[in-house]
Amino acid sequence: MKTRTTLIIAALLMVTNFSFAQQNEECMLNLTMFNDAVKSKNYDDAYEPWMKVRKQCPKFNIAIYKRGEKILDHKIENSTGAEKTAFISDYMDLLDAAGENFPSKYSKGEIEEEKALKKYENQKDLGLTDYQIFEAFDLEFKNYRSDFTSTKGLYVYFTKTVDLFKAGQFEIQKVFDKYDDVNDQLDDLNEKYAKSLNKLIEKETAGNALSKTQGKYKTFYQKSLEANSKIAGSLDTYIGDLANCENLIPLYRKDFPTYKDDGAWLKRAVSKMYNKDCTDDPLYVELVKAYDQADPSAETKYFVSTVLRKQGKNSEADKYVRESYDLQTDPIKKARMAKKIANDFKRSGSYGSARTYYREALALNPSDGTPHLQIASMYAKSANNCGDNAFNKRAVFWYAAQEALKAGRVDPGLKSNATKSAASYNANAPTKGEIFSQNMAGKTITIGCWIGGSVKVPSLD
Repeated sequence: MKTRTTLIIAALLMVTNFSFAQQNEECMLNLTMFNDAVKSKNYDDAYEPWMKVRKQCPKFNIAIYKRGEKILDHKIENSTGAEKTAFISDYMDLLDAAGENFPSKYSKGEIEEEKALKKYENQKDLGLTDYQIFEAFDLEFKNYRSDFTSTKGLYVYFTKTVDLFKAGQFEIQKVFDKYDDVNDQLDDLNEKYAKSLNKLIEKETAGNALSKTQGKYKTFYQKSLEANSKIAGSLDTYIGDLANCENLIPLYRKDFPTYKDDGAWLKRAVSKMYNKDCTDDPLYVELVKAYDQADPSAETKYFVSTVLRKQGKNSEADKYVRESYDLQTDPIKKARMAKKIANDFKRSGSYGSARTYYREALALNPSDGTPHLQIASMYAKSANNCGDNAFNKRAVFWYAAQEALKAGRVDPGLKSNATKSAASYNANAPTKGEIFSQNMAGKTITIGCWIGGSVKVPSLD
């Protein structure tokens, strides 16, 4: 009897194993079919074998989900009405299934971000309101902020806030809060990308070639930083005149008594007043003092210096600037601080001090080329004051052009801007006719004043 029972169990196992093997073979065949079709962009041909694998073997291969997103994107783009909304719904289901079957590859935050983007892209077809779109991104931001990396998503999240304010659904404080939230997120992402990118740049600078994978990461970091920079500018454009002194001052004046000991609120209020040039109002001084008392830091010392400079106490302000800079230890934050200090010196016409801090920013964050453009613009503005004759003065524009081009070499996202700036500077430099008449071709000109350095006159070849 025992022998018979054993034989039956063995037979059942053989049948089960055969069935499992047969199913695996069928799944592998369909996987190959839809994978090849997707590679050839024949998404309609891929759909049927893909659906078979998806239903029969949901854990078989991550390509079911990675390729499946492309297949459903095609279906959504090429359908209308109820059929389209059905494909959108299926896309959401696919993301949920991906998270269940491949949780290490699809985090909950990434899934929610993708869902929010898909809802926004198909808002009209799904009949969703602006508030529902805002809510989808707000869920992502509040619960999975570290996974909220989409520049497009961050932009939509903010613009929907502004739209809802204009529709009377949000108070203006909500707009300012969300503006700060999104900019803080961009700063955090940029800090992470810049640190990773700088490590790769250091490796290259040391003469070591990047691996193929490292090269791809380098491109990804550079493009991400460029995209985030564009989005940051777009946020300022979209908020427009809402963030002006006429709106900010009464709002912060009203809320100041409530938040006078809240470091986070004071930081945002002071930063906004400073960035929007509302520093002449007495409220700015009050906010800075309260911020420095509530949460003293490198940043508060910097803002104290701006107050002192307004009061004409420049030597004391310089002391606070240096203290602020020295207190900052994180290289990316320190580079950001150096640029802020440099910008202030540039605005006041202290070009030599500005260049010192711009160069410190370059040393701390070599992947950011914007300081080169700022230095070049100061050279160009000083051309008329740096030279003992007309030719030598205009030769400074060659020097400015050389500096501008450095921006594009270290930061590909600035290449176009750097090239245009250099061309503009070169257009103001001596012409070939002037080089010939002055017999200056190939000669080196020493530049005076605060600039220093020298520039070689182009040859006439």
